[in-house]
Amino acid sequence: MAHYSEDSTQDLLQAHLQLLHESLGYIKSTAIAVALDVGIADAIHHYGGSATIPQILAKIDVNPFKQRGLRRLMRMLTISGIFTIHHPAPSSSSDGCEALYQLTPASRLLLSDGSSTSLTPLLTMLLGPLLVSPLATVVTALVRQEEQPDLSAFGIAHGETVWDVADQEAAFNISLHDAIAADTRFLMPIVLKECGEVFQGIDSLVDVGGGPYGSAAAAIAAAFPHLKCSVLDLPHVVAQAPSDSNVQFIAGDMFESVPPANAVFLKWILHDWGDDECIKLLKRCKEAIPSRDAGGKVIIIDMVLGWGPSEEKHTETQLLFDLLMIALNGVERDEQEWKKIFFEAGFKDYKIITLLGIRSIIELYP
Repeated sequence: MAHYSEDSTQDLLQAHLQLLHESLGYIKSTAIAVALDVGIADAIHHYGGSATIPQILAKIDVNPFKQRGLRRLMRMLTISGIFTIHHPAPSSSSDGCEALYQLTPASRLLLSDGSSTSLTPLLTMLLGPLLVSPLATVVTALVRQEEQPDLSAFGIAHGETVWDVADQEAAFNISLHDAIAADTRFLMPIVLKECGEVFQGIDSLVDVGGGPYGSAAAAIAAAFPHLKCSVLDLPHVVAQAPSDSNVQFIAGDMFESVPPANAVFLKWILHDWGDDECIKLLKRCKEAIPSRDAGGKVIIIDMVLGWGPSEEKHTETQLLFDLLMIALNGVERDEQEWKKIFFEAGFKDYKIITLLGIRSIIELYP
């Protein structure tokens, strides 16, 4: 496990942010391609250059259940400056607080009105599937695809989920777990240095979905030798676990049951799943831990949109990840979206700690 000097944490997190931000840049062009394909600029122009999400949906003639997907797409297009957003002051009318999305000089060039300033034909060619990854077509499911609203982008491209492919293809499975392990090796020293107090006062912890290496649990166990750490994952994952680890590996399905412990650890797990699956998993976690007075809690590492440094690159990288998660039917959530999931799963309170760059630690209490 790497050891970082006292003054290098923020430099590391800033470098981490820079690389992720640049690597996810292709999603920005994907978002523009989808906006162009479904005619969002034309829809806003129809209302005089300023429109709400329901108004845009009505004009592009898609099912209302796509409202959340369209809102996620517009959030990205707003932070990147293609559109702007205005929040009216509350009023007595039912839609008085609905945010208004407005055209900018850039999005006015997306109008398909045949004017000499319209760049629609050029951008349609530049952003089309012949020149760009088919992801641009797949992400259109955010607002267009009605017959299979729950099918992920990965599922559309491959005919099965990413987890099914990982179960069947050894090379992909290794690549997936190596990627997760690399992130864990980078992040856990920072977690233990900056937020180590979250592991104090507990004597057992289960890392749900901790992977075949159990890197996060092993790092926690090394830092807190009194803490009994275990890893829960699927049988085919646990079968690859090392025999000399300082943690116990348990085969099982996290949606069915979670082994009992003082604390449950979820590192970058919940963002892979929709709200219903997250609620189901968190209910299993709640069943596994004691009361808050007895030290029970769930420790989550995930993004909380809108939390952390206020710089534009930080916010934009979070929103790029949100659109990327469409590939898995996952979602990055803001505090209100997290709160809704937590309370529906039966939890009473939570605490957000923002010391991990684009990600946060959430302590969730029963």
